[in-house]
Amino acid sequence: MIVSYNWLKDYLGEKTPPPEEIERLLTFHAFEIEGVQAVGSDVAIDVKVLPNRGSDCLSHRGIARELATIIGSKLTHDPLEAELALPPTDLISVKISDQEACPRFTAALLKNVTVGESPQWLKDRLATLGQRSINNIVDATNYVMYAIGQPLHAYDADRFPQVAGKWQFGVRFGVPAEKVSLLAEAGKSGERVIECLGSELLIVDEANNTPIGLAGVKGGSYAGINVDTKNIIIEAAHFDPVITRRTARRLGIVIDASKRFENRPSPILPQYAQQEIISLITKIAGGTLAGVLDVYPKPYLPKTVTVSPEKINQVLGWELSIDEVLGIFKRAGIKCERLESGELNCTGPAERTDLTIAEDFIEEVVRLYGFDKIKSVLPVKVPLKEYNARHFYSERIRERLLTLGFSEVITSSFRKKDKIQLQNAVASDKSYVRSNLTESLQEVLDKNAGLADWLGVPEVKVFEIGNIFTRGADGLISEYTKVALGARIKVTGYSGKEDSLLTEALTKLEADLGVALSPQIKNGVAEFDLTTLLSVLPPATTYATVPTAPDVTYKPFSVFPAMSRDIALWITKDATAKMVEEVINNAAGPLRVRTTFMNEFTRAERTSLAFRLVFQAGDRTLTDEDAERAMLAIYQAVAKAGWEVR
Repeated sequence: MIVSYNWLKDYLGEKTPPPEEIERLLTFHAFEIEGVQAVGSDVAIDVKVLPNRGSDCLSHRGIARELATIIGSKLTHDPLEAELALPPTDLISVKISDQEACPRFTAALLKNVTVGESPQWLKDRLATLGQRSINNIVDATNYVMYAIGQPLHAYDADRFPQVAGKWQFGVRFGVPAEKVSLLAEAGKSGERVIECLGSELLIVDEANNTPIGLAGVKGGSYAGINVDTKNIIIEAAHFDPVITRRTARRLGIVIDASKRFENRPSPILPQYAQQEIISLITKIAGGTLAGVLDVYPKPYLPKTVTVSPEKINQVLGWELSIDEVLGIFKRAGIKCERLESGELNCTGPAERTDLTIAEDFIEEVVRLYGFDKIKSVLPVKVPLKEYNARHFYSERIRERLLTLGFSEVITSSFRKKDKIQLQNAVASDKSYVRSNLTESLQEVLDKNAGLADWLGVPEVKVFEIGNIFTRGADGLISEYTKVALGARIKVTGYSGKEDSLLTEALTKLEADLGVALSPQIKNGVAEFDLTTLLSVLPPATTYATVPTAPDVTYKPFSVFPAMSRDIALWITKDATAKMVEEVINNAAGPLRVRTTFMNEFTRAERTSLAFRLVFQAGDRTLTDEDAERAMLAIYQAVAKAGWEVR
């Protein structure tokens, strides 16, 4: 979240630390800082608000309150401590079909406003956050959202039909195939029309049952504000975070408003937001307040949790006194009641919906007292009571296949096409979860078959141990661990000769495990089910000792293609393969990356040796001339040694 330094000063006053100190304080006690940048006469601070604090800290008031807590101060101006004095109105009604989906709905009616350009100070505040000014009414709704974290939406009241002298709102779930026209997205022109699945929560004009917006996600084009608007209705409500998130993610409408709703802001915010925006709009757009509707049948009460000071010290390894703990809780606005048992009944501030279990309150202690005061303690060695059979046999299969010349690969669990589709895919080519390992392994073989010479092996052999997903007849999705091994001899693809390599490896695996594997073999890839196999394998009773790996130095590999050349030559009786290879390598030059001994045979008392050389550059694609130049140097060197190229 981008935070304006000048805006923070509105809440903290003269006690506001300088930007560099804010960066340090938040980093060591609350959040990471992504960056600090001057914007005109202001400073923009990019705060990475974590999901557990999105309920109260996706706002300037929230960040200011956090800073005040850290430095042991109080806000000089706190809109959430202001006395609410909003007159009710009977000119607006709302019908809520599901109170759990919409626990609170407020609507304020303002008459005779003047829609126009926002004052410069408001434009500057929004510009610091990277937001463009639209008009004074829309800017006001955005300003209050960034101020206290409550999204709002403004409607042109005169574009609503009134029934019996009332504006009638409704909150209900959409009907499958029902269409909703939404406001244009930022940077795009024209409305967006979405089609409901039936899981979306809608705000409707109850008078004619017309959808006017996606609750918590995006406002509709229905009754939008324009320069001719005179009377407006401001909506501020509380919507279920799970419903909001699912709708926003499915439709790809992840905007500032939906982000705040899906992080479960406090239900106390709507009335404070109404008070803030009414004050702001009457100041910059004129008009008068006719009244506010507030439907809130089950008021929110912060949860009271029992916390043991002894457990706090046990978890953190400290020896804090009860007074120190109470002092920290008081700074955080947490009310505590001391029990006879010595424990504390703790109740967080009404805006903190994240304080629900004892560990949440313990976290408040550690971050405010200081993470730097935690002392590292080595864990005590304890005997292992249970052995993971999946891990044990995965390691056993892995080690065996490595000794057989296979290389392990790890491929993505996501596929562009398969049987089980994701609701919210991470990318268009990762819309499904895989139902087998075979297809992924075949792709690996296709890509790497041409690297056999570069690797110095006669064929490419790979394996993977990974999870796959299937849907049963009951519709439930199950996850299984499978093993797949594949081989490729020719660059042109599967030749049929690979099956013998796989059969040989599988036979050795079966002998090692003592069970039949029953693999499925397809186009040079064999796959078998490890999850099912575990039920017939002996229980795991120990883990093998992991040998210490030798020290290695990483060297980047070239991304440019390699080329190979073969050489066969008759050698003298005193020459050895090692001697010949050394001469070849010295003459080949820096472009040679590998020399592989191919074969040796003797005919008529003469011995022939054959080698394959691989050439590659780190900065370019080689040409035939590069390879021929290196081979010419080799020919000259072996001739000088008295050997004859065949």
